Amino acid sequence: MGRHVLVWDAPNIDMTVANIIDGKPTSRERPDLDVLGRWLVTRAGEDEVEACVFVNVAEHVAGPMRGWVLWLLEQGFRVFARPKVGDSDVDDDMVDHLLSRQQEGVLTAAYVGSNDARCFVDPLLDLVEDGVDVTVLGFGEYAGGLSSEDAFEFVDLEEIDGLFASQLPRINLEVLPEEGRWFEPTGRLGG
Repeated sequence: MGRHVLVWDAPNIDMTVANIIDGKPTSRERPDLDVLGRWLVTRAGEDEVEACVFVNVAEHVAGPMRGWVLWLLEQGFRVFARPKVGDSDVDDDMVDHLLSRQQEGVLTAAYVGSNDARCFVDPLLDLVEDGVDVTVLGFGEYAGGLSSEDAFEFVDLEEIDGLFASQLPRINLEVLPEEGRWFEPTGRLGG
């Protein structure tokens, strides 16, 4: 029996959703991590599952974020929180966690929720070389090499049923329906 490990880059996913909707995401626009947890457990079958959310906590949001972190813990997620100082990020912590699980010899499958190809492509290719199944969860038009790398599976977050309360207003020209698609304006003509 192996272990499936999810590392979820909360700052990156939140920033990407903000770019898609051109504003600060509300709970309706953010992914429902309870749905993600159920999806992950289903994918893992009989294997053990460890789901980890990584966050960078700026001082001014520490209080408001506490309730969300408590909710995640109640849903069975582990949470790694790092203080946001300057340009600090959690990417290296996510990679280190996956590598530590691999070194323990328990990592069967890795799931990375991020669009940060610069940080993750090479370490994930190393995991694949060592026999770990890798799945990246993100938004294809923002994920760069993470969405096009043949060595691992890419799952667009909107393909996970129920993860979002409503469809995001994405401009994805790579996967147009054969009959075409209208894109509606977001600003006012002439002004």
